[in-house]
Amino acid sequence: MDIILPRKTGEESETLLKNADKLVIVGANGAGKSLFGSEIEKRYFDRTFKISALNTICPIDYDKPVHPDSIGAEYARLFNEKSHIRVKTEFEQLFAILQREELEDLIKYKEDLSRGRTTAKLPESKLDRTQVLWERIFPQSKLVRRCDTIEIVSGKSGNSYNAMEMSHGEKVVFYLIASSFIAKPDSIIVVDEPEMHLHPSMTGALWDDIEALRPDCTFIYLTHDLNFAVSRNSKRIWVKSYDAGTASFDYEFIENPDKLPDEIYLELLGGRKPVLFIEGDSVSSIDSRLYPLVFTDWTIKPLGGCNKVIEVTKAFSEMKSFHLLESRGIVDRDRRTTHEIEYLRSKNIYVPDVAEVENILMLEPIVRTVARRTGNNEDEVFNTVKKSIIRFFKADMKGQALLHTRHRIRNGIVFRIDTRVSTIDDFARHVEHLTEEIDPYNTYNKLLAKFRRYVNEGNYRAILRFFNQKSMINQSRVTQMCGFATTDKYINCVISLLRENSEDSEIIRNAVKGCFQMDGDGEPQKSSK
Repeated sequence: MDIILPRKTGEESETLLKNADKLVIVGANGAGKSLFGSEIEKRYFDRTFKISALNTICPIDYDKPVHPDSIGAEYARLFNEKSHIRVKTEFEQLFAILQREELEDLIKYKEDLSRGRTTAKLPESKLDRTQVLWERIFPQSKLVRRCDTIEIVSGKSGNSYNAMEMSHGEKVVFYLIASSFIAKPDSIIVVDEPEMHLHPSMTGALWDDIEALRPDCTFIYLTHDLNFAVSRNSKRIWVKSYDAGTASFDYEFIENPDKLPDEIYLELLGGRKPVLFIEGDSVSSIDSRLYPLVFTDWTIKPLGGCNKVIEVTKAFSEMKSFHLLESRGIVDRDRRTTHEIEYLRSKNIYVPDVAEVENILMLEPIVRTVARRTGNNEDEVFNTVKKSIIRFFKADMKGQALLHTRHRIRNGIVFRIDTRVSTIDDFARHVEHLTEEIDPYNTYNKLLAKFRRYVNEGNYRAILRFFNQKSMINQSRVTQMCGFATTDKYINCVISLLRENSEDSEIIRNAVKGCFQMDGDGEPQKSSK
C-alpha cells in the first residue's frame, strides 16, 4: 500500500512511500523513532494495529481509551456482556478471544450436523494456525486443547502445564503469532521492538513466517536492533531526530539493501546507556529478567557463558576510545577465590557475594518482601527457609568441599605450570614437584571445617556465598511457604515486584545491588574490600 510519511525537516510537502509491504524504522533511543511510528498510526488510525511483546506481561490500563482495531477492542466486543470480568494482561485477553472463536465454530459445526448438512466441516481457526507455527518454533512442545484451557506438553518429559504458565519466551512467540491474526484485513501492523524477549536465532525466521501468514497487511517495525533491520527485505528509514518546534523529523532512507551506514552504528552506540554484559540468554534466564530491572541505568546484554562475558567485557573496555561507552560485566561467583574475584573486578567484571544468580533470590530481604506481599508471616517464612537451606547445605557439605577443592587445585596447577623457566630440564623438574606444592587433602579439610562452622553458627549469608545448587529455591520451601505452586511462580513474583515503583521494589533492588557492593548511584565500587 501507499503510505504518507511524517513531514521531513526543511521540506514543505510530505513524502509518499509507494507500494510498501513492510517498512523498518531504526533510530537511537530518544531520537524520535516511536513518535515517528505514532504519527503514521494517527494518520491511518482506522487501519493500524499495534503489537508489542511488553503486552504479554504489562497490566492493562482499563482507564485508557481502547484503539478500535486492537486486541482490547475485540475482547470488549466479544465479552461486553461480562464486562465485570477483567483479565490482567492483553495476553489473557488474546487467549479468551481465541477460545471464544473455537467455541463458536464448534457450536456452528454441531448445528450444521444436526440439520443434516453433509458439507458441514470445522473451519481452520486462528488458534489452529497459531499452533502450527508455534510448534514449528518449539518442536519439543505441543499445544493440547482441554475443555476449559490449553496445556503445553513437553515432548522430552511428557509433563504438561497450563498455557498461562508458559515461559516468557514461549508466551511472546505465541502472542506475536496470534496477534497478527486478530488484525483486520489489509491492516497496517505496527510492531514495537520486534526483537524484544526473543532469542536472536529465531527472530528473523519468526517474522518471515508471520509476514507470510498475513500477506494482505503492511508491517512497520520500530527497532534499534541493527541486525534485525538488516534482516528485513524492505524499505528502511533512519530517524535521526525530532524537531518539536516545527513538528518535523530529520530522517533519511537507507538505500543499501545489505548494509547499514557506519554512521548509524556510531549514533546508536553513542546514544545508548553504558553496557552491562551478563551471563544467560536474552529470553528466559533469570539473569536477563532480573538485572535490567535492577541496573536500570545500564543497557543489559546477555552473552551466554561466563567466559564469553569475561572475553567481551575486556575487549569492549579496550575499544572504549572508539565507541565511547562505559562497560562492565557480571559473572556468577561459582567457586572463585578472593584473588580471582579481585582480578576480575580490576577488569570491570563484577562477582556477586553469593554463589550464583539463584542464590540472589534467596537473600533475606527478598524472601521477607515476597512473604509479606503474599500475606504470610515474614519471620516464619524466612526462619523456615533459613533452616531448610542450612540443612540442605549440611547434607551436601562434602560434595561442595570437593567441588571447591577441584576448582582451586586446577587453578593452582595452571598458575604454577605457567612459571617461567629457561630450559626443558628446569620445566620437567618443576612439573615433578607440582604434587609436593599442591596439597588437595589440606585444601579439602580446611574448606570442610569452614563449611561445618557455617552450619554450626547458622551463617546463612556465608552459605549462600559458597553453595552452588540449582535446586536451592525449590529445596528452601520458599515456594510452598509463600503459596506458590512452582519455583517459576516465586521467581515471577520477584520480577513483578521489581517492575513496581514501590518501597518493596527498592528493597529488592538494593538487596541485589548490595551483592555487588554498589554505591548510591548503582555504580560498582572499585574495590570489594
